[in-house]
Amino acid sequence: MTALGMCFPRTYPAALVTDVARRLDRGGADELWIIEDCFFTAGPSLVSAALTSTERLTVGLGIVPAVARTAAVTAMEFATLDALGPGRFLPGIGHGVQSWMGQMGVRPKSPLTALEEVTTSVTRLLAGEEVSFEGKTVFLDKVKLDAPPAEAPPILLGVQGPKSMALAGRVAGGVVLAEPATAPYVRQSVEYAGSPEGFVVAVFAAMCVRPDRKTAYEWTAPWLGWRIGERPPQLTALPFFDEMKKLYDASGEAGLVGMPSDWWTAIGAIGTLDDAAAHVETLEAAGVQHVGLFPDPEVEHGLPQLDYVLELANR
Repeated sequence: MTALGMCFPRTYPAALVTDVARRLDRGGADELWIIEDCFFTAGPSLVSAALTSTERLTVGLGIVPAVARTAAVTAMEFATLDALGPGRFLPGIGHGVQSWMGQMGVRPKSPLTALEEVTTSVTRLLAGEEVSFEGKTVFLDKVKLDAPPAEAPPILLGVQGPKSMALAGRVAGGVVLAEPATAPYVRQSVEYAGSPEGFVVAVFAAMCVRPDRKTAYEWTAPWLGWRIGERPPQLTALPFFDEMKKLYDASGEAGLVGMPSDWWTAIGAIGTLDDAAAHVETLEAAGVQHVGLFPDPEVEHGLPQLDYVLELANR
């Protein structure tokens, strides 16, 4: 059964996180996914608040950049968060946006090598090992956590692209795929990872539920048009991407609003509540275990979507 929850966008005020977490927890949702991006709110702090204000909610961290903290500090934070909610914390690590890493003076020469060294080191530290390591990015001299988790959570890599997915398959417990994580993209990603046994797949799904489809499509079309222009792998994996791009190039946002509803359902939890449920079903069929529905980044528009998240969770 796929665990269903909501994402807490980077633009939401930090003080909202406890209320959102409690509403999800009491309302029957499974998860809350915290988004960390530079230079907004800090992910571990928000995860801590969400875990300590709830009783059963799983809280995911998507994602900390590998080099923004040292591997030892990242392991300390993950162990501490797991202790605050044993079995309810899902940690994610990624490359980080390289321009942001450059702004902080921590941009590695090889993001792939840095992510491998950090992931491997953090995994070993969470397992209770004493770790000595001298790499390109990570240096550890007999480092050992005082209180590692009794059962370490799987580390999920927030990555995209064949090489990074292959790395996740080798050294991580799974992946967390950014929105709009479509079913074809999920299958493609798991294939790139080598389809390892027990591989955990968490996704962020674009969400816009309205009483009628047209209103939802009109609201989402500007965002989708922007994403089409970027040609992200989440969309290019769709079998109809080229047709959709031609339609957008020819007719703009109006063309997207009028495209087939099953295309919209494939892209995200967009349309009516039934359409959103159908999208979640496509992800579940693709092997996804965790779905974070990603609402509008503006609080006044996105936060009301929480009620729909709860309706979906209780179906």
